[in-house]
Amino acid sequence: MFELHLKSSLSRPGVYILESFRRLEDTYPHGFLIARPHLWRPSTDVFETEDALIVRIEVAGMREEDFTILLDSKYLTVRGVRVDTSERRAYHQMEIPFGEFISEVELPFAVDAERIEAVYQAGFLRITLPKKPPQHIPIRK
Repeated sequence: MFELHLKSSLSRPGVYILESFRRLEDTYPHGFLIARPHLWRPSTDVFETEDALIVRIEVAGMREEDFTILLDSKYLTVRGVRVDTSERRAYHQMEIPFGEFISEVELPFAVDAERIEAVYQAGFLRITLPKKPPQHIPIRK
């Protein structure tokens, strides 16, 4: 038997970090565990253009108000809940996930938070994060 102590991350909701564990320390001295209970992650593409970073998430069957999009320092987090249909009786095959989801992207560079745009169309959420231009810092005399 072993005991786990999980600590939630305040900066990244839904992420739990293994704070300590007992009786596994000898076997896994540098081990860690990240768990996201009851969450699924939709297919996510991240690519860079000349002017922006584009995040495209495939999550059909949603409405614009079903998404929560957060920018925290260098992390973009998209959360939501896709509700299961009430028409099902007995599945013969089930591959479409339902329930709470999260997609997190670590940004490789600074973005202009004031100009971020998000558009949901044809089952894709597209978030455009414009690159932040370098800031010139004058030297005082």
